[in-house]
Amino acid sequence: MPIITLTTDFGLADSYVAAMKGVILGIAPQAVVIDITHQIAPQNVREAAYVLRTALPYFPPATIHVVVVDPGVGSARRPIAARAGEGFLVGPDNGVFTYALPAGQPAACVHLDKPDYWLAQISRTFHGRDIFSPVAAHLANGVPLQALGSSIDDPVRFEMQPPRREPDGSLHGQVIHVDRFGNLVSNLPGGWLAGRIWTVRIAGRQIIGPSLAYAEVAPGQLLTLVSSEATLEVAVRDGSATERLGVAAGEPIEAWPRAM
Repeated sequence: MPIITLTTDFGLADSYVAAMKGVILGIAPQAVVIDITHQIAPQNVREAAYVLRTALPYFPPATIHVVVVDPGVGSARRPIAARAGEGFLVGPDNGVFTYALPAGQPAACVHLDKPDYWLAQISRTFHGRDIFSPVAAHLANGVPLQALGSSIDDPVRFEMQPPRREPDGSLHGQVIHVDRFGNLVSNLPGGWLAGRIWTVRIAGRQIIGPSLAYAEVAPGQLLTLVSSEATLEVAVRDGSATERLGVAAGEPIEAWPRAM
């Protein structure tokens, strides 16, 4: 039974998600449809890209991932589908697959320009229902990727600032995600901090760490630790680091080694 996942910014108050599922099951009734999340902040393409990245490794081969966070719907932006490893991606060509299709790595990718695989009537404002859902269902039915559109080799990827290590031993990165607890997830690899104590600087504050777990500090205290995605995270025990520090994704973060 093929698996199709859905990631959107639609929320759950309206019928948008249900309509997508109805389209999928009408074409591929054997498909298993799994919600990753529908709580992406509206139009936040970077958040959707990060959330997709954290979920991708845990799904079986041939899983089809549909992502609809699409502020450019109805414009000249392309609808695309791609192979990512042993799975597939379907969604708008707006950078939402930046992490899933890393620059410099070959990827089979098509512009979805074959209406035979869409619904008969297309809304300019709901490609999630009218293009992406039916395309995912046809993939689940075994239609080859290349049959769905014209090959392209330039999917949109948003610019990313990679983390860096300086000769003085300091580490420099940025916050790339804020989770629902208000934890600030950075792009600094946890392995870079292994075996030492660090002074982490963010938003004018200094935090000594990393801690091994949230419970190592008192309630309400700032801490750093290595996140479940193996990167440096700033948190407040039983609280919100984004509210405490007044920062969001894109905030610079530094770590300096302390004398042993």
